[in-house]
Amino acid sequence: MTVQSIKQLPLRLQVAHKSDVRTQFAALCYRVVKDKTQILLVTSRGSGRWILPKGWPMDGVTPARAAMTEAWEEAGVEGQAVDICLGMYSYAKVLGPDTLLPCVAMVYPVRVRDLASNYPESGARRRKWFSRKKAAKAVQEPELAQIIKQFDPKRLRR
Repeated sequence: MTVQSIKQLPLRLQVAHKSDVRTQFAALCYRVVKDKTQILLVTSRGSGRWILPKGWPMDGVTPARAAMTEAWEEAGVEGQAVDICLGMYSYAKVLGPDTLLPCVAMVYPVRVRDLASNYPESGARRRKWFSRKKAAKAVQEPELAQIIKQFDPKRLRR
């Protein structure tokens, strides 16, 4: 396997102590159409902003597999995750009106084979395909935008 050469932006975390930060695993769901890479984004349940499917670590499950599970639950993705971390980004998860939880999300590529019409969160989210450039503009986190812009599936070796 080879690792992509992505320049990782410095993470910006506003926390009292590093133990206050939680880790999540995110799925960079992609397909290649006519030699162009497309990225699948979903809306968050709360604010409706465009995000990657992501979730918490799962006991006995690799990070890439956890990202794949989230891609299925949040976007109906059927495909294959690659066990290579493309990078990480920071964000504040909204838990309530006055409660933010600082998180770092590790990003794993998922090649999409198909999209199911019926999946666990189909009624709670929208999903949409974007070019890499438009996907990078659609997300709010600068580190994630950088990962999306620099992603090239040709560099993945399985």
